[in-house]
Amino acid sequence: MDSNKKYWKGLEELQQTPAFVESSKGEFAEPIPVEDVLNEAGLSTKTPRRDFLKALGFGLGAVTLAACNRTPVHKAVPYVIKPEEVTPGIPNFYASSFNGQSVLVRTREGRPISIAANPNSIGLNQGTDATAAASVLDLYDMSKLQNPQVGGKDVDWTKLDATVIAALDKAASAGKQITIVSNSVNSPSTLAAIAKLAEKYPTTTHVQVDAVSYSGIIEANRASFGKAVVPSYHFQNANVVVSVAADFLGSWLAGEEHTQDYIKNRDYKSLKNGKMSRHIQFESGLSMTGTNADVRIAIKPSEEGAALISLYNAITGQSLAGGITNKKAQTAITLAAKELTNARGAAVVVAGSNDVNVQSLVNAVNSALGAYGSIIDLDNYSKQYQGSDAAFQQFLANATAGQVGVAFFLNSNPVYDYFKPADVQNALAKVDFTLSFADRADETASELNAIAPNCTFLEAWGDSSSKEGYYTVVQPTINPVFNTRQAEQSLLVWAGDNTNIYEFVRQNWENNILAGTGKAWKDVLQTGFIYKGSETGSSYTANVDVNAVTTAINTAAKAIAGDFELKLYESTSIRDGRYANNAYLQELPDPVSKVTWDNYAALNPRDAEKLGLGENGKVTVEANGYSVELPVVLQPGQALGTVSVAVGYGRTKVGKAGNNVGKNAYPFAQVVNGTVQFAAKASVTKAGGTYELAQTQTHHTIEGRNIIRETTFAKYLKDPNSESGRFADSHKTYDLWNKFEAPGHKWVMAIDLNACTGCGSCIVACNVENNVPVVGRDEVRRRREMHWLRIDRYYTLETAEGKLTKEKEIAKATDYDYEDVTVVHQPMLCQHCDHAPCETVCPVLATVHSSEGLNHMAYNRCFGTRYCANNCPYKVRRFNWFNYWNDSRFDNYLNNEFTQLVLNPDVTTRSRGVMEKCSMCIQRIQAGKLEAKIEKRKLRDGDVKMACQEACSANAIIFGDINDPESEVSKALRNERVYYVLEEINVQPNIGYMTKVRNTFEA
Repeated sequence: MDSNKKYWKGLEELQQTPAFVESSKGEFAEPIPVEDVLNEAGLSTKTPRRDFLKALGFGLGAVTLAACNRTPVHKAVPYVIKPEEVTPGIPNFYASSFNGQSVLVRTREGRPISIAANPNSIGLNQGTDATAAASVLDLYDMSKLQNPQVGGKDVDWTKLDATVIAALDKAASAGKQITIVSNSVNSPSTLAAIAKLAEKYPTTTHVQVDAVSYSGIIEANRASFGKAVVPSYHFQNANVVVSVAADFLGSWLAGEEHTQDYIKNRDYKSLKNGKMSRHIQFESGLSMTGTNADVRIAIKPSEEGAALISLYNAITGQSLAGGITNKKAQTAITLAAKELTNARGAAVVVAGSNDVNVQSLVNAVNSALGAYGSIIDLDNYSKQYQGSDAAFQQFLANATAGQVGVAFFLNSNPVYDYFKPADVQNALAKVDFTLSFADRADETASELNAIAPNCTFLEAWGDSSSKEGYYTVVQPTINPVFNTRQAEQSLLVWAGDNTNIYEFVRQNWENNILAGTGKAWKDVLQTGFIYKGSETGSSYTANVDVNAVTTAINTAAKAIAGDFELKLYESTSIRDGRYANNAYLQELPDPVSKVTWDNYAALNPRDAEKLGLGENGKVTVEANGYSVELPVVLQPGQALGTVSVAVGYGRTKVGKAGNNVGKNAYPFAQVVNGTVQFAAKASVTKAGGTYELAQTQTHHTIEGRNIIRETTFAKYLKDPNSESGRFADSHKTYDLWNKFEAPGHKWVMAIDLNACTGCGSCIVACNVENNVPVVGRDEVRRRREMHWLRIDRYYTLETAEGKLTKEKEIAKATDYDYEDVTVVHQPMLCQHCDHAPCETVCPVLATVHSSEGLNHMAYNRCFGTRYCANNCPYKVRRFNWFNYWNDSRFDNYLNNEFTQLVLNPDVTTRSRGVMEKCSMCIQRIQAGKLEAKIEKRKLRDGDVKMACQEACSANAIIFGDINDPESEVSKALRNERVYYVLEEINVQPNIGYMTKVRNTFEA
């Protein structure tokens, strides 16, 4: 990417440029006669046209008109004065921030349409997670409130402000608390706005609480080091990683940033240098991180603490009571302790538990390993999770006692995500005035006195500091689509401060953040971030009473030990439930189970067999006085005697896409020693009836085919060609095709199976870039999902008889317990074969080969014979059964004209009855070539990036021109590990895969 480009919003700046001001002097000073359009746009009927354009511009005007409750406008509105930086057909990129990551927002004619990582930033500067890629859809969500509300009725902002200020004054005069309840807030400007309110109303307190809590880590670090923080983790410095139930590549803390670092010791470049880290995972449910481990051991939730006690004993030579009795785990811990000790200073242990005592023991283990400073950074600590379970429980107690006069809820929905919603409702009933900043009438907001709907980050000025010393700016790429207002602006108004939010954010940066850096506010708008932290952390020694914490761990373990133990987890797409109304994320297959549109009870197949369950079975799960019926997934790798259920589902007031999808699992949680725990003793019983889950993959093994190739690191070091099959004897081949020449560019791809974690962010990015429709649960059940890119997940089951890779073999292995399983994730998309079997059978030449090696689709020729799909050995072609974008029968909210503003105008939407597939983002290729032509230079490697490649934080997908011998893809495809899927049938695919390598103990 051209580092000289300026990524900045510039709306205010552009409209104040001399050229703009001069050209607009006296421009149509008379009032605009279109009164109804102006009123719905929030403008006066006396607004001069110049101010109308300044406030709206063409892009926002189109969005506003599309949002009107009237017949949509079908004609283009030309610019009277075209903004200087906007050229129709050419995208603009603006720096912003999403969940603390510096990103670039791509807009077209004023419409944000996609998001990518800021490549010049620190931290996660390559790739995004699925939620970031899908977030543009939330801007156009019609489920959001379009006006503020008091008592469930729309009001104007003036009335809402008067109501709130009266309530605040009343609470202050009565000496009652004014409490702002939020999730973790790391925005300096938001905190400054809260401080402004506290200046006027000194009884104001700020309570932070997270639905998925990390209080255990925070409180353990407070006790061990005197620093109540969540540390940053630098997995690139770790040669040995041991995880006990921490999905650190997925939903634990900063999964994508961890992935970016973790893969640096495991990708094709690292292996070429003879280096590969070793990763050992202990867990009950098969997580995405567990599927990527070199060694994985299934344990129960009650055994997590015991595993850490045994690990601590093996490393330190002590003999604390309560070690694990699981024989397989004992053996693995002995070997893992040896590996950790030998790699002291370059080894780390992480745990997913929210128990303070468990995390304190982890601190003691890491202190003994010398992990602080090099891998665990307590100085440049994370600010992503700062919630306190104890503080929220105190708020409930205060509210119940009638001590709270006003309660505001910012990005917080405890009626849904707190494990005792009745306690929250009872407490709120005792508060005089309650208000939510939610953008919709969600489970909590709908029960409060008022709602002041907040803007999305794409409509807002703001900032974030997700890591100590690291600051990112949030700047709007569009004016507010609905009559919403930033929460920070509302707080300022109620505090009696009339400062505009833009000025407030800018002044806060100039007075506090930028002081002493030599940077100006405009510099930040262009770069998107500033980093003031140190590059390396300091070493620390943990102060832990290991005897006391061990006793507490053993006591807690006994409380949850049982015939069945429940483990709750956070999915990598829906997360804690905040993204439940995003249809792209609902249809993203789970990385392990491949289930969409539901949560479920994951059971070991042997446990399911004992309960008399098969496919489509249902169970009743009961724990902590709460029970719910859930469909069952027979999950290899699940520990015997355990059941795993994802939180974040079961929303009832979120919107059309997310309402009543799955069941709410939060009430299964419980508080132990002041923190919320996601494990419990449970009962699991067979329920009546059946339920078909919408899975995108129901066949789980390679059936002995050579499509996945694996080896061990030890074998690879001896022979880099190990198991790749690259130089195996080949049979005589016969061609039906002439050789395709590609004298200019030839576009190819390399995929590193060692780097792909299966996260699925590439799938969402592809959907957003290429206007791939969402089809809904019922269509997925019919195997009609439209994803151009899928990630196949294959199991290999380890038995005494050896590795089983065929379904029939597995079915016969009656003594096998299904706990020992290894997994490979394989991205699969159109292979753009040189000898493409689809091309020869198309009767209308709808699919043809290009001079640059790509397999093209001419959609207006295709009339849906599906011969090409039948003839494709990779099954990567999709038949468009319906016009999913405009058919209201499908259970998502993507089929209205307003939501369709998210569509990429460079890619046509396909009509019913045609085949579609990966195009290698041909629109990006053409744009890159055009830019190079305009600049009168050759196309450079990296000028063109696929959407999937751009979203991959692991750099597992490498794309480029193989005719350029110095391109990264050319070098990657010359690697000894490269093989081609189904190369034996001589279709000559143009996507090469690299053999999966595992650094196993046996090595």
